[in-house]
Amino acid sequence: MREPLLYLSLYLKNHRETYYDLLQAVRQRGAWETWLEFFLTGVAGTANQAAETARRILSLFEADRNRIEALGRAASSALRVHQLLQNRPLITIPNAAIHLSLSQPTVTKSLEHLATLRIVREATGRRRGRTFVYDAYLNLLSEGTEPLPRRSAASHPTSRSAVATSSIG
Repeated sequence: MREPLLYLSLYLKNHRETYYDLLQAVRQRGAWETWLEFFLTGVAGTANQAAETARRILSLFEADRNRIEALGRAASSALRVHQLLQNRPLITIPNAAIHLSLSQPTVTKSLEHLATLRIVREATGRRRGRTFVYDAYLNLLSEGTEPLPRRSAASHPTSRSAVATSSIG
């Protein structure tokens, strides 16, 4: 992988209120130690999550490679396509053929084998210009990056309806 696995901004998004409260405390009272402890907790948690994700990705690659090796004669080309998918989890037949210096029929057959093994999925539903996706890999990469649910104005503590409701009781 060429991209870093640490996605600290997700930690900050998930702990947004605490993050802003602690920043405000730094501004008002110079409470750097508390903010640094919060930040380093995020770095450590994010690093642990990244290490676990990397282990799971390597395990996925190995398990899929073992399944491909069982194909027999077709395994050689299918393993090359699988290797490409580890760097490019979405591929088209022409691009794969160029990158691997294989013929398009060979790449097509290899992708059909990988689809039969449920390693890849054809995503377009078309007969031409098809795109194949290494879903299990992409799912591992995107775990925990789902967008946060948006809070409605009424549920936000500073909204007028929430303030009015809390002052009634």
